[in-house]
Amino acid sequence: MVNLVVALRWLMCIIMKSASIVPYTVEIEPGTKINFWLPKKSGDKPAVLLIHGFAGDGMMTWALQVRSLSKRYAVYIPDLLFFGGSYTDKPDRSTEFQAECLVKAMRILGVDTFVPVGFSYGGFVAFKIAELYGNMVKAVVVSGSSPVLTYSNVNWFGFSTLSDLLLPKTVRELEFLFSVALHKRIWLPKWPLQDYLKIMFANRKEMDELLEALVISVDTTTLPSFPQRIHLLWGENDRFINLDFAKDLRIKLGEMTSMESIKNGGHLAHLERPFVYNKLLNEFLASVHYKNSH
Repeated sequence: MVNLVVALRWLMCIIMKSASIVPYTVEIEPGTKINFWLPKKSGDKPAVLLIHGFAGDGMMTWALQVRSLSKRYAVYIPDLLFFGGSYTDKPDRSTEFQAECLVKAMRILGVDTFVPVGFSYGGFVAFKIAELYGNMVKAVVVSGSSPVLTYSNVNWFGFSTLSDLLLPKTVRELEFLFSVALHKRIWLPKWPLQDYLKIMFANRKEMDELLEALVISVDTTTLPSFPQRIHLLWGENDRFINLDFAKDLRIKLGEMTSMESIKNGGHLAHLERPFVYNKLLNEFLASVHYKNSH
């Protein structure tokens, strides 16, 4: 029987390459490498760094954004450590370390300034990049995420740990994860879901450690200060981190923060409503670079 996930990834590879985005591996240091999809020729286009979420890798998350963005931007799509073949032998599992490795990779690739666009787990990394490397970050776009993750700002759906929710072990658990991530539930036969479990959750031990390092045990109202413009691009029906939380987050982050919501979009709004998501993202990016060019 055909492995549907492998076939889907093959199709996404075609989409990437049709937008002149090619695979490349960056060795950060011995024992640490990050796989990228990046432009064949970046030219003088502004750089955009698309950072994926937890239940996929860069290509699976952002394939529907590539062609739209690559017309005007140099698009860089990494696989975070322990996703899609990226790896480290270092013990650090923090978002700070993920951010540090991405920034080192971008410097190796000759990119001095960029806009990180982070979805879910990638949003935590994007915020951390903006916090720690503000001189490189023109602006930040985040969907379904926050600068910090506490026990109160995410829907746990009755699970005791994030790993129980985000690292499904069975088809039934994966079906539940997709059902709460999407605004409209879709039906899939069990065999491609079994393939997805094998391919996307290969580094289960390390991924569990990433989630353990992500949650702050004590709730805090103190957020980092960001000098950049921040844009929250949210699915109106996000069930993981809901729209009311996003509205409150916009206020807490201050006057440099803007927000737009996507109707009939859940946590995976960029996949459910890609044309709307791409339009709003392109408009914000254009406003950033238009402003900075005058």
